[in-house]
Amino acid sequence: MPHYFFDTDDSLFCHEDDEGIELPSLDAARIEALDALPDMARNKSPDRDRRTYSVRVRDEDGRVIYFASLDLVGEWHVPHAISL
Repeated sequence: MPHYFFDTDDSLFCHEDDEGIELPSLDAARIEALDALPDMARNKSPDRDRRTYSVRVRDEDGRVIYFASLDLVGEWHVPHAISL
């Protein structure tokens, strides 16, 4: 079964996967990458209104075979006080 590596970036911290996981196909690796993005956003409390989360999938030879990203954008539509 093919081995895939999932490198992640949350706009502040980049992690290069050195363990990877075995998956049955390229499409399974794609689904794994897409499923990871909302989890990344959910597990990181947004400390700013803009952040990009991304996953880069590499194969056993280190070639990038898939890339996906998710942009989080928040903006106020009413006046607000900034707490320090």
